[in-house]
Order: sequence, then C-alpha cells, then structure tokens
Amino acid sequence: MKLSPKERDELISTLKTRFENNTHRHKGIEWAGVQARLEDKAAEKKLWTLNEMEQTGGEPDVIGVDEATGECLFCDCSAESPKGRRSLCFDEDALASRKQNKPEGSAVGRAAKMGIGLLSEEQYRELQKLDSFDLKTSSWVITPTEIRKRGGALFCDRRYDHVFVYHNGAESYYGARGFRGMLKV
Repeated sequence: MKLSPKERDELISTLKTRFENNTHRHKGIEWAGVQARLEDKAAEKKLWTLNEMEQTGGEPDVIGVDEATGECLFCDCSAESPKGRRSLCFDEDALASRKQNKPEGSAVGRAAKMGIGLLSEEQYRELQKLDSFDLKTSSWVITPTEIRKRGGALFCDRRYDHVFVYHNGAESYYGARGFRGMLKV
C-alpha cells in the first residue's frame, strides 16, 4: 500500500498532465495546491489509492475542493466506466447469492479494497455537468437500503444528453457496467 518513489513521481506527473489538459473540471483550483497535498507525507496511502484508480482505467482528476476540509476531490473521469472495474455485480451479498456464473467480484467490494466508495446518484449527476461520461457504458451507484433489501441496485449512464438512473438485480453483471469512485486528498 505504498508506492515506490518512481511510481509516485510517475503518478503525480500523470495527474498534473490530466489536470492541465482538463481545466474546465476544476476552475479556480491551482496545481501547486493540489501537488502540495499529494506530496504531503500524510497522503501516502491516498497516493496508492489514486494509483489503483489510474491502473484500473479510471483516469482520476480533480473535480473540486471540499469546502469544510480544503481537501481536493479526485474522481474517475474516464470517458467510459473504467475498463478494469467492469463485469462486477453490485455488492458482496449479491456475489454470494449467485450459484452459477459468478463474476470476479463486486463493485462495492472492489471499491473498498481500492480505498474509495461508489458515487452517489447526486455525485454522478454533478460529475456529468463537467463532461459527458458513460455514453456507451454504465456505472453502479450507491443504492438506498430500501431498494437493496429487495434485491435491487441502481446504476446510471448518459444517453440523449441526459443522465438516467436505472435499477437491476444486484447480482447482475455486464461487460459494459462498472463503477466510478471519489477520493479526498
């Protein structure tokens, strides 16, 4: 859960390039402040998480700052649901309920191992205001307990220039459905 100095430098360089190429996602935020947070000793574990987001195809980028804490908000900004996080059912209970043709894991479980959480429907809608995401794929989102207790789970995508929220059985999984996450640094 610790990056080598070379991995750390490569990740920060990648994040800086993405930050500079997508200034519309983080108006009013300066790279120097972001870099200072990334290079702080306390951010070591979070750098590992950002690297996991990067390695699974999430293309994390800064999308804002938490006004209460001053932390930078990094979110998966890949055009489509991250490739390395697709074909997963919703959560561990759904995975356990499958008797045949089990997927490799669950979105909630994989996110936890990476150190992130799934986006809420509200966060997903806010992300879509910055760019057009999931035009061909979809992403699992946090599901209300009442829906989950009944075996369902929610996912979102963007079609016809609108964000849609749908439901599916939590145990379902598709090659075009993954998940996006967010991390505060």
